[in-house]
Amino acid sequence: MNSEFTIAVHSLVFLAHQTDNMATSEQIACNVATHSARIRKVMGFLRKAGYVRTKEGIGGGFILDCDPNKVTLAEIYRLTSQGSLKPNWCSGDENQSCMIASNMEKVMDCIFGDAEKQMESYFEKHTIGSVRRQIMQLGNTQSIINI
Repeated sequence: MNSEFTIAVHSLVFLAHQTDNMATSEQIACNVATHSARIRKVMGFLRKAGYVRTKEGIGGGFILDCDPNKVTLAEIYRLTSQGSLKPNWCSGDENQSCMIASNMEKVMDCIFGDAEKQMESYFEKHTIGSVRRQIMQLGNTQSIINI
């Protein structure tokens, strides 16, 4: 998994929480705690996929252009990170005569593929809206504790 996934989810939840659903890359970057250039890169993916749009000029920024209760984390995972669960390198060598060495990569590819499918299935159960609601519940609990 890569950081683009968490940046995208965080950014979408932040925009969903804004009353006018708009924020600059600097505002989002401050909330995410990363550099605004990273935000602009991720927001570019989200814009091309139709989750956000941009407003140019003074008072401009990124605007949520989707229903946060319908956008699943699986959609965002597929957009930003699909295939990243599998490592770039796997042990073994298919050209070796050893049964273990020559088949390890094939078996591990299947294992990582199955794990990714299960993770995507789990992510289908969560939406940007449900993440926002969980955060709001935590915030309400913390407010009560801090009184």
